[in-house]
Amino acid sequence: MSDLRNLALSSKAWPFEEARKILKRYEKAPPEKGYVLFETGYGPSGLPHIGTFGEVARTTMVRRAFEVMSDIPTRLICFSDDLDGMRKVPGNVPNPDSLVEHLQRPLTSVPDPFGKYESFGAHNNAMLNRFLDTFGFEYEFISSTEFYREGKFDEILLRAAERYDDVMKVMLKSLREERQETYSIFLPIHPETGRVLYVPMKHVDGKNGTITFDDEDGKEITLPVTGGNVKLQWKPDFGARWAALDVDFEMYGKDHSTNTPIYDRICEILGGRKPEHFTYELFLDEEGRKISKTSGNGVSIDEWLTYASSESLAYFMYLKPKTAKRMHFDVIPKAVDEYHQQLRAYETQDAAAQLNNPVFHIHGADVPKSDMVVPFAMLLNLASVSSAETKDALWGFINKYAPEASPEANPTLDAAAGFAVRYYHDFVKPSKKFRAPSDQERAALEDLAAALRDVDVAKAMIDKKNAAMGKGDAPVETLDYSDADDLQSIVFAVGKNHGFEPLRNWFTAIYEVLLGASQGPRFGGFIALYGVKETIALIESGLAGELG
Repeated sequence: MSDLRNLALSSKAWPFEEARKILKRYEKAPPEKGYVLFETGYGPSGLPHIGTFGEVARTTMVRRAFEVMSDIPTRLICFSDDLDGMRKVPGNVPNPDSLVEHLQRPLTSVPDPFGKYESFGAHNNAMLNRFLDTFGFEYEFISSTEFYREGKFDEILLRAAERYDDVMKVMLKSLREERQETYSIFLPIHPETGRVLYVPMKHVDGKNGTITFDDEDGKEITLPVTGGNVKLQWKPDFGARWAALDVDFEMYGKDHSTNTPIYDRICEILGGRKPEHFTYELFLDEEGRKISKTSGNGVSIDEWLTYASSESLAYFMYLKPKTAKRMHFDVIPKAVDEYHQQLRAYETQDAAAQLNNPVFHIHGADVPKSDMVVPFAMLLNLASVSSAETKDALWGFINKYAPEASPEANPTLDAAAGFAVRYYHDFVKPSKKFRAPSDQERAALEDLAAALRDVDVAKAMIDKKNAAMGKGDAPVETLDYSDADDLQSIVFAVGKNHGFEPLRNWFTAIYEVLLGASQGPRFGGFIALYGVKETIALIESGLAGELG
């Protein structure tokens, strides 16, 4: 066993913890099917969304962790429940009235309102595949319609008919009394209208594998459960799918957690082995409400990718999946900068630390190097003070700070500059609120401007700060105004000399007076990037009340 594998077996990163559970399933013998199967499910009634990305990304992280620890082959399937009946007409499609007559028909039997595919289900499945392919996920797609109609579910469906009473006992315990009277695990597809029927069963013949029921007009119909003539209700379908495919791992949101015992027991009744499952917490919007694709609150996948890279989104998905997190626009800059911090850290870490680094779980062993020589938060502030309309305007400042950088040599930074301009104009600019400085703040800002104009003044201020703090440092001999650390020392000394306690009040004053925000970048680094002369002019404008 390799050293890397040994390290993975003891890693506390959550994907490794989940992967070890799967490995334990096969500690006595490898899977008879020849591989470990990971599954994600998709309801194709609408377009893929940020939750779809998160589920596939996180499942891929567990799969990747398993592959470090084991030589057993793996597969990841994305299963589309496209045999579900269309319960309502979506409001975001062309000519929605034309779909009304197709209500309750399987999505793969509903015409595509966009006129591009053979059905509405096929259209949404194509959108899912394109969505997943865009992010480079490795997966296999399975259509529920094909799975049922091609007989791949037949064995399990016949077993469900044979063990109907046992499966019904599990389901009836979870239903209200009035629902129990009409419930059946089987949903027949009417042979004439093609609609998915929610009707009680008059008889289930386990020996012959048929069901008998009355349709909506009172006509008695008998159908075989095989060949796509029926589908299972969604909860039994969950467990039956696990049994049919021999699924080893599936994750889903906390809203499914109360159903886990139901899924597991049905899987076992139908002859399967319940998989390992991972329940993740749901995302919340800025007001603490659950994010819903129906209500459109929170951040959509397209919105995130308007302001940041998909890698930063994957990083956000990695973090504490069992903790509910606000997912609003203000989390994006932090996620971007933390992702690049982890990329830089990865290069200096030993193998054990690398396996615990989120970027390993995002990229595997092929972790890229960060070319972000300027943090995203700094780019936002630069866009703010320069009122940048394009990323080219930011590059003029970037090249003063990092002359060797270029859009060609630093493509991630170049993209981030464009993201920063968009983010600034859409979110930062509308909320900027400048204020006038207090007398103490005004005196300190005047001294800061003086220190930036005259290096001797700056040296004297640092010496004064050192003496007041009881430091026996020798007098400052040199200061480099292009060095972010030296500039930060000047800013720090001015704040100390003017008695700001705690010192963060000084930096808050800088941000609120000069940047129109309560938080901001490490100001020494900002001066190095923006320019000393430009910062002096910014301070003068702030003191004159011209920034608001």
